Amino acid sequence: MTGKRETRPTTMIQKNFCTTREAADLLGMSVSTVQLWVESGILQAWKTAGGHRRVLRDSVDALLQRTPPAVQSTVVAATPPRLRVLVVEDDVHLLRLYQANLAAWPMQPEVKLTDNAISALLEVSRRPPDFLITDLQIPGMDGFNMLRVLFHQPEMAPCVSIVAVTGLDPSEIKRRGGLPSGVEVFPKPIPFDRLLAKAIAIACPARASEP
Repeated sequence: MTGKRETRPTTMIQKNFCTTREAADLLGMSVSTVQLWVESGILQAWKTAGGHRRVLRDSVDALLQRTPPAVQSTVVAATPPRLRVLVVEDDVHLLRLYQANLAAWPMQPEVKLTDNAISALLEVSRRPPDFLITDLQIPGMDGFNMLRVLFHQPEMAPCVSIVAVTGLDPSEIKRRGGLPSGVEVFPKPIPFDRLLAKAIAIACPARASEP
């Protein structure tokens, strides 16, 4: 026996978690958003004896792995700047319907489609859209909670226009806690004419205000 005691490399332990700054760099968002996501339960973490958050690397990796297939981009050739539209809808058939209709809009928007709230939150934290269209009844984190989290994210620009397209009636929306101030509600079936009018108002506010 040599009398030497084997020690476990610290790098093996460090791989199990990361700081909020490291998580923010990996996810492409601000530290304050990472902290918000920890408090909302989107990211798993704990606090050290000194009060510092440590984020489970597995929960960060899970977000990184699910983002690419969940978010699809419809690229349309046009001169910049282009209206950026993010659509959140879990029904794949409705997503295709959105894609086909929005591709024909005259302002040729840059459209991103996602089927879940987590991918939408990631997308907004990286590049806020001009126009967010979302369903409210989404599996997992629903549209109600997604919008509440969004309104506390620093990356959420105040000029982002939001429309919830839902089959829920006003009384049911109120029963579930309501929606943040400024969110418009359009009833299903999807009113593409109203969405287009809203998009025109966002892209060309001066024209939209003309009589």
